[in-house]
Formats: sequence, structure tokens, C-alpha cells
Amino acid sequence: MKKLISLIVSLIFVILPSLAQEKPVQPAQPAKVEEGYKFTPVVDLKATSVKNQSATGTCWCFATTSFIESELLRMGKGDYDLSEMFIIRNNYIDRLKDNYLRRGKGNTGPGGLSHDWFRIFSEYGIVPDEFYTGLNYGSPTHNHTELQEFINAVAAVPVELKKESPQYFQIVNDVLDTYLGKVPESFTYKGVTYTPKSFAASLGINPDDYVEITSFTHFPFYTQGILEVPDNWTMARFYNVPLDELIQIMDFSFNNGYTVNWDGDESESGFSRQNGYAIMPLNQTPDRGPMSNRPRPDRDPAQGTSFGAPQSPAGPGPEMNITQEIRQAGYENFTTTDDHLMHLTGISKDQNGTKYYKTKNSWGTERSTYNGYWYMSEQYVRAKTIFIMVNKKGIPPAIKTKLGL
Repeated sequence: MKKLISLIVSLIFVILPSLAQEKPVQPAQPAKVEEGYKFTPVVDLKATSVKNQSATGTCWCFATTSFIESELLRMGKGDYDLSEMFIIRNNYIDRLKDNYLRRGKGNTGPGGLSHDWFRIFSEYGIVPDEFYTGLNYGSPTHNHTELQEFINAVAAVPVELKKESPQYFQIVNDVLDTYLGKVPESFTYKGVTYTPKSFAASLGINPDDYVEITSFTHFPFYTQGILEVPDNWTMARFYNVPLDELIQIMDFSFNNGYTVNWDGDESESGFSRQNGYAIMPLNQTPDRGPMSNRPRPDRDPAQGTSFGAPQSPAGPGPEMNITQEIRQAGYENFTTTDDHLMHLTGISKDQNGTKYYKTKNSWGTERSTYNGYWYMSEQYVRAKTIFIMVNKKGIPPAIKTKLGL
């Protein structure tokens, strides 16, 4: 018995000190640093699904069509998918006529601007995409490489002969029919039979409600002037305002429920195709060399090139402070160019509170960090905007008065 008691006492003296010992203190773990850009919506307006212009230079039409589709959503008209190729086909006919009258010195390429959309809409109408997809050449995606070569070749003939014959017009239509398909004279949509003109009238879109606005100093503010970019082949005039007021117009539009159509430069090093944002970093190189050495703009970058997997950027950093003078210098030394139109649908902020414009692109959703959307910082927009198109009701009243609208 005495042996048992001694054994128990011995065990107590062994166990108690071990129980009294504290667990060793674990070294502090470093805080996990989150990398990349984190965007939080401030204003997020309705838009239709992202489309893909693919191997075409027709961003102007895809952006403006999306802009009008958002207008229809805002007006309570419903979700429409309008035919970009209907507009593009008729725009070719108009610009071939212009090229002839300019004695072959016109622009027969695929590019255009927002006002071209409205001109075609007013003159020819519009149809839903299901009745005119423009895919008449056995391809699931748009590719106008061959079509453009035929357009260029055909356009040269009447100039050389100094005559537009009936056969020439027939050949132009045959080329367009071959690649894009015949335009329907009438169609039945949701139980109602329309022509392209009557369908356009049914939408309730008034072209006079929309204006194009820019911000440059080589013509006076609060007047209208011509932008000297190749795709302004109709020599249209744009309202001109100071840079700060251009931003005010955009923000006022978004805060009052109106989206913005945007034309500008997307071939800057700060426009990251891999990561889905556009910024003006402090180390931005202003001179990117001649246009011939720059990336082919205004088309899905995956067409003919490797888009690559999205990279993981370190996160937002300091940007340049863009002034009116910096902006003007970029335009006049040709580093700010008319590359691409996109549809702006809202305002967001990154984790540092920096403002960005949510931007619906027309390069599809594959290989895209944000499902077909980009985020352009305010400084990028200040530097690289050529012009915007807005609903007149999206302009602050004081600025509208200055413009005489």
C-alpha cells in the first residue's frame, strides 16, 4: 500500500509542472497582401449582352448599337438586340458614293463614328439582329478581311472611268449580299410585321436627342468644330467644352441614368488588354512611335494574335495628372489617336478610391478579366478621349446653356 501511495505522489509531481507550462507563443504571421485591382460599383446602369466585332474594324457600330440598346432599356422599351451589320452594310454604300465624289480620295475602310450610326438609322431604318446577322459566309464570327479587299477593288473602278454605271451599283450590292446577306424588305417581330423604316420608328429613338462633344483647344470652346480624324469622313462638327466640363457631363449623365458612348485611344501601354483596365501611370511614355509600329486597333485582339492569360498586377499606383495642355499635346503630336469606340455604362472606384468608368467593349467575353468589360481611370479618359456622345438630358443645365442646346 505504501508503495502505491509513493507511486501516486511521484506521478503528481511529474504531471503538474507539465500542465502548468504555457503553450509556446507562435510567431506573428505577416498580413496577407491582396494584389490586383478591386473595383466597387458607384453607378451601374443597364446594358445588353457583350457582343464580339471579331475580325472587323466596326467598333463604332457595335458601341453605338449598345448605347442605343441601353437607351431603350432606360426608356422601358425592353431588351433589344439590334443588327450592327445592317448599319455597316448601308454605311459602305454611303461612303463609296462619297469616295467617288472625292475622286478616290475618300475613306472606303470599315471605320466610322457615332453620327454615322444615326445617319443610317434615319435614312434606312434598322432591324433586329436575328433578321440580319451579316454572317453569310459560313463563319460563326465576323470576319471582313476578304470583304474589305473586294470593297477597295470595286471602289476604284468608277473613279477611273469617271462614271457610276448601273452595273457598278449592282456589283456593289452583289458583293455586300454575298458576304452579309440580302436585307429583308419586311419581317415579323413579336407578332407585328415591319419594314426596316417602320421598325426604327417603333423604337421611339429621336436622333436629335443626341450630341457629340469633345475637348480641344484648336477651336473655341462652346462652339462646334471638325475633328480631323480619318473616320470623320462626313466632316461632322462636334461641340467643344473645357476638359473639366467634359468630365462633368459624363458624371452628370451617369448620375441621372444616361450611359455614354466613348471614342478614343486604346493602343496606349496603360491600356491593359490582359488585365481589363486602362490607366495613365506616372512612367507613361508619351511617344509610342509611328502608327505603323503600333498594335492593330479596333478589333478583337485574339484575332490573329495570342491574347495570353490574364496577368496578376500588383495593384493601383500613382497616375499622371492630365491637364488640358497635356491632352492637346497628345492630339497634336499624334500619340492620341482615334482607335476605338466603346460604351461606358457606369462609374466604379478601386480600393484606393480612384474613379474609373465601367466600359463595355465589343471583343466578346472570352479571354476577358471582367466578362467583356474594361475599367478606364478618370486620368486615362481625360488624356485619351476623342469625343463622347450623350443624350442632351445628360448634360448639366449650365453647360447646356453655354452650348446653346
